[in-house]
Amino acid sequence: MMPRTLAGRAGFYAFILVIMLFSVFPFYYAVVSSFKTGSELFEVTYWPTFNMENYVSIFTEQPFGRNILNSVIVAFAVVAISLTLGVLASYALARVSFRGRGLLLVTILAVSMFPQVAVLSGMFEMIRVLGMFNSLPGLILANMVLTLPFTVWVLTTFMTELPKELEEAAFVDGATPLQVVRRVFLPLMGPAMAATGLLAFIVAWNEFLFALTFTLSNEMRTVPVAIALITGATQYELPWGNIMAASVIVTVPLIVLVLIFQRRIVAGLTAGAVKG
Repeated sequence: MMPRTLAGRAGFYAFILVIMLFSVFPFYYAVVSSFKTGSELFEVTYWPTFNMENYVSIFTEQPFGRNILNSVIVAFAVVAISLTLGVLASYALARVSFRGRGLLLVTILAVSMFPQVAVLSGMFEMIRVLGMFNSLPGLILANMVLTLPFTVWVLTTFMTELPKELEEAAFVDGATPLQVVRRVFLPLMGPAMAATGLLAFIVAWNEFLFALTFTLSNEMRTVPVAIALITGATQYELPWGNIMAASVIVTVPLIVLVLIFQRRIVAGLTAGAVKG
């Protein structure tokens, strides 16, 4: 049994190592390519040379710093609004009994199943009428269509699993529903809010179609669109080095956030999976 156990463990760790290499290698090679210039991009090498020319050029040849700031503003605003509305909606859907509650919850989930192209024309017309075209508020409003449905769904599932005794005790002490949400439930929803908030941040940070359609000037574009529109010195040149450098810059914040909140993310995603 001992040789079989050792062989099984060795096979398991080898399998994990293969998955890690398969997942990490594309990003690592993008980092290596971001330090290459000219004909070096077409040479297969696995060690970076630390040539910062591409990183400097993406900030000097275009307003990439402003694009990053736009993405930061849009992503954090979307997360803040989605979590605020999601917590309030989840309390109503999980704790308040009213006719059509199940149908409303299914409708909210169904909204997230529509592809972006299906709602693009309607969103464009609404943003145009509201005077939000080529502005960050317009992008924030558009991204809410993508993040709010699954935020409400996840938080409602988590809210349903919280003990009703906590809520009843708060009402006995004279608390209002808003005070129950803010002082009783909100401290307990940290893992779920961390998980849904990070997912909403990733969606808003990587969103491309709405950002491309609802912005016109370089100063209002977010980083996915800015990277897609990076051009070379001529129409026949595709600056892979600049594109890789920009991609690395916008990917690092997501990796850092996942590493910081990984425990809360796992706890939030597995909340409600086991009862009792």
